[in-house]
Amino acid sequence: MTSSLRKSFFWTHFIPGEWVVLIATLGPVGRMRHAPGTWGSVMGMVLYSVLFHRLGVLSFILLAAMMSYFAMAICDAAERRLQMRDPGLIVLDEFVAVPWVFLGLGAAIDGLGGWPVLLAGFVLFRFFDVLKPIGIARLQNLPGGIGCVADDLAAAAASCMCLHFAVSFVL
Repeated sequence: MTSSLRKSFFWTHFIPGEWVVLIATLGPVGRMRHAPGTWGSVMGMVLYSVLFHRLGVLSFILLAAMMSYFAMAICDAAERRLQMRDPGLIVLDEFVAVPWVFLGLGAAIDGLGGWPVLLAGFVLFRFFDVLKPIGIARLQNLPGGIGCVADDLAAAAASCMCLHFAVSFVL
């Protein structure tokens, strides 16, 4: 599977190694001393607010899927160039996963004043990303960049389901 993975991300070989690492770490964000994954998630909140909030569901899914593929490829190349497996300084995975938390919740975010739903989504995502319950941890064992990003996408999916439940039944 690893050789087919390398073939599917062949285009990353044309990007200079320094750029790959710069993209994967979101520049200085991944190199922060304390909690780089949390800061990468904060940047994902900004990404959601700027790019995703007003999109329809289909546009949201298409853009988020393209960004997730891009992140898998870049994280795969960065892991190889850094010679490390899913290091904490790679935060592109959190960055692209966070918008998935809010899939289908744009109207609820607007209707409930914005910040309570956004904050709840952020806290849920960090909970599932850090603790990796319900089999999320096993996804990190997938090869290369797929494993690097898949656990964050699963954390986002679990957070999204919890947030939909909370918005529908609790709030």
